[in-house]
Amino acid sequence: MSAGKQAIDPVRLGLIWRRLDGIADQVAETFVRAAFSVVVRDNYDMAFSLFDGQGRQLTQSKRSIPSFMGTLPHTLAEVLAKFPAEKLAPGDVIITNDPWIGTGHLNDISMVRPLFRGDRLIAFAASTAHTVDIGGAPSPSAKDRFEEGLTIPICKIVDGGVESPVVLDFLEENLRQPSETLGDIRAQFAAYRDCDAMLNRLLDEEKLEDLDAIADEIIARSEASMRAAITALPDGVYRDGFTVDGVDKPLRIECAVTIAGETLAVDFAGTSDQVPWPINCVLNYTQAYARYAIKCLLDPHAPNNAGTLRPITITAPQGCLLNAAVPAPVWGRHLSGHYVPPAIFGALAAIMPDKVTAESGSPLWNVYFAGQKPDGDGNFVKMFFMNGGHGARPHGDGPGCLSFPSNVSNQPIEAFEHQVPLITTEKAFIPDSGGAGKYRGGNAQRIGFRSVSDQPITMTIRHERVSYPPRGLLGGGNGSAGIDLVNGEVIPAKSRSELQPGDVVTFHTAGGGGLFPAEERETDLIKADLEAGLVTAAATRETGR
Repeated sequence: MSAGKQAIDPVRLGLIWRRLDGIADQVAETFVRAAFSVVVRDNYDMAFSLFDGQGRQLTQSKRSIPSFMGTLPHTLAEVLAKFPAEKLAPGDVIITNDPWIGTGHLNDISMVRPLFRGDRLIAFAASTAHTVDIGGAPSPSAKDRFEEGLTIPICKIVDGGVESPVVLDFLEENLRQPSETLGDIRAQFAAYRDCDAMLNRLLDEEKLEDLDAIADEIIARSEASMRAAITALPDGVYRDGFTVDGVDKPLRIECAVTIAGETLAVDFAGTSDQVPWPINCVLNYTQAYARYAIKCLLDPHAPNNAGTLRPITITAPQGCLLNAAVPAPVWGRHLSGHYVPPAIFGALAAIMPDKVTAESGSPLWNVYFAGQKPDGDGNFVKMFFMNGGHGARPHGDGPGCLSFPSNVSNQPIEAFEHQVPLITTEKAFIPDSGGAGKYRGGNAQRIGFRSVSDQPITMTIRHERVSYPPRGLLGGGNGSAGIDLVNGEVIPAKSRSELQPGDVVTFHTAGGGGLFPAEERETDLIKADLEAGLVTAAATRETGR
């Protein structure tokens, strides 16, 4: 019996949808629990998504990185252009990390597995995971993509259930810690097998031959929901623009949001040209974060799938910072791409004051440490994520040390110390770092590390919000700017340096912006801030509160 010719009862549709949603979450947990790397296992720097047989995104795991969710549809489309359905077989897995096909830089490996019911292609399981090392010598001074590591073209890493020794050999030969990256890749293979079994079991129990009718209905409902949300807004063109740190000079992000009936278009014309530094962003990454911002603002509760995207158009001039052309360096593409949601929020703040948040202490901060293991048994390459303060929300303060738009999790410092010859010297909120307002921005954090190695440790940082802090919105104050120090001396926010034995590096992330005027803040909240040590009396006097 084919479901394609039958109407679907809404209750049954809801139950099937919940099961599909649950499959995505369960499969993602298989991946995380089987993963070898801390980046996947602790930071959840990964994504899993389920597509129907036509290649339409249907659902995804809730812990997935927003940008990966937005780039996977583009990746699958490129995969199908090279390997159409007739060239795919049960057990195949296709891999790539091409920035202009995947997530925007080489460190994210994306893979796709076609799922079959008998000999009929019924769905695709797709995933992305960040790998700390992808070969090469990525650095804040890289001039093109070729300096940034190994590019994996679209190819089959598993062919008919058999792993490709050629692809695996290429990877192993180019990676500093191949067991970790290959372990994560094989963890995804395990997740795909689970997904295949669970999906076919669902179809058996629901007496369905495929997902077509279910996908048609779910996608159509999501599209209708997004169109209704857009229609509720006043037509017009809404703009925002601001200056960002850049590398050797400040750069501009410009954004125009056009609302016309039930459609919405975002254009980044006027944004600075791409630069010879690895902070350029490819268009599919820009589009992913733009759609994510719109989804959060307009229609956060409807299922997120291909239907959500249909009324939305995202454009940026070719060759600009948010639509970089090959072979631009893109290793730190989030340093520009994470500004996309704030630009959209800023543009729509006047007509959606009860929905927007002020700017957070992002782009996300991270640091790479590399060196020789203390026991002399090989090298280590590890990354540590640090969140700034979240921007104030329309109905409450921003949380501390929790940045939007990325949802990468913090790693326990005890686990990090176990892997690298570093000791955490402090980890604390920075008072007065959140922007003042009726609702206060989240506090930034200060975190320090001391080298306990007897060898130099190479440290690579790539941070923003040092010259231009997160903005407050609608009368709220700005958050604090960030700063990087080694032994108390300021170092450039995009740099590579050598930590000598005993050196201490300290990071002050940026604080979130405030929302609405500070004089509207309730007295009881100010007292609570003072008691918690989040603000000082001097700061409250300066803001008039």
